[in-house]
Amino acid sequence: MDAGGRFPRHQARLSEPRMKHDPQPVHAGRLTEAMALIVAAGGSDARESGQVATSLVAANLCGHDSHGVGMIPRYVDSLLEGGLMVNRHPTVVVDAGALLTLDGELGYGQVVGTEAMALGIERARQHGVCVLGLRRAHHLCRIGQFAEQAVSAGLISLHFTNVIARSLVAPFGGSDARFGTNPVAVGIPIPGEPPFILDMATSAVAQGKVRVAYNRGQPIPAGWLIDDQGRPTTDPKFGMVPPLGALNAFGLHKGYGLALVCELLGGALTGGGTWHSEDSSRRRVWNGMLTILIDPQRLGTGEVFAAETTAFIDWLRASPPAPGVDRVRIAGEPERESRIRCQREGITIDAVSWDEICTAGQKLGLSRSTIEEAAHG
Repeated sequence: MDAGGRFPRHQARLSEPRMKHDPQPVHAGRLTEAMALIVAAGGSDARESGQVATSLVAANLCGHDSHGVGMIPRYVDSLLEGGLMVNRHPTVVVDAGALLTLDGELGYGQVVGTEAMALGIERARQHGVCVLGLRRAHHLCRIGQFAEQAVSAGLISLHFTNVIARSLVAPFGGSDARFGTNPVAVGIPIPGEPPFILDMATSAVAQGKVRVAYNRGQPIPAGWLIDDQGRPTTDPKFGMVPPLGALNAFGLHKGYGLALVCELLGGALTGGGTWHSEDSSRRRVWNGMLTILIDPQRLGTGEVFAAETTAFIDWLRASPPAPGVDRVRIAGEPERESRIRCQREGITIDAVSWDEICTAGQKLGLSRSTIEEAAHG
C-alpha cells in the first residue's frame, strides 16, 4: 500500500470471478446423502461415510463453509495420494489412566476424533480429568464439534490443534508462511442453556474462508492476507494459486503466540510432529490435538461454578448493544442461529465449489448426474 492508501498496480485488480451461475440452496439431508456417496466411493463403509458427511454438512449449517462440504475435493485428492486411510480407528499408544496418547492411523478425523473424545470423556468421568493426546489424524474438521461432544457429557474441554499440510500462516514479523491455521477450541457448559463453544483459528481467518471468497470472486477483508512479497492484499488468489502469499495470525503477536502453543502442544507433545518442511505438493491434512477434559463437579466447586457462570453471562448480556448490533452474544450462539436458519432455508454452495465436489466424485468413479440426483432429487 502506498502513502495514499492505494495498493500497487499489480494488486489493484481482484482475481476474475469464478462463479458460473447463481447457486441454489440444498437441503441439509440431501446434501449429506450426496457427500456420503462420494466418501463411500472412496472405500469407506456406511458408518464412516455417514459420519464424515454429517460432520461436513454440520459445519456448513453452523456457517463455517470453510470446514464444510467444500473439503471433499481435498479429501479425495489426499485419499488418492495415500495420505488419508479409510475405515481406521484410533489406537492406544499410552494408557496411564487420566493420561492417554492415541494414534489416529491417518483415518478420517471426523471418525478418529469422535472416538478418541469418547474414550477421553470416559476417563474424565472416572478421574475427574483427562489429558488426551491425539496424533496422526487426518483433517479433524471443525474442532468445535469435539467441544460440543464434551459439554454434552457435562465436561469442560480445551483443545489445541496443529496442522501438518502446506504452510499457510506467516509468523509475526515474517513475510512468508511457516505454519498452519492451528485452531483452538474451548467448551464450557452453562446451566439451563446451550453451552459456550469457542472455536477459532489462530490465523486471522480459516484458510477455507479464503477458498470460498476465491471461488465466489469476492475480495477479502484487509488484514487477512499478505501477498508473495509480504505486502497486504485483499485478493484471495494469493492464498490459493502461485505465487502464494500467507495468512496473518490474528491479533498480531498474540495470535502468533497462541499458534505456537498449538504447534508445540498439539504437534510436538502428542508425538505427531510439527511443521517444518518446504514441501507444499502433498494434499493430505494431518492434525495433532491435545485435549484437556475437566469434570467441574469433581473440583468441589460445582455449585459456585454454575452460579458464577450464569451471573457473569447475564452481566455480559445486559450490556447495551453497540450501534448496528441487536444484542450481545457469546461464542456458540452465532453457530446455533446459523444452524436454525440453514435447516429452514437450505445450504448455499457456490457453483465453482459444487463443480469441484462433482469432479472429486468423478475421480472415484461416480457420475455427476448421480451426485446431482442425490443432492437435488
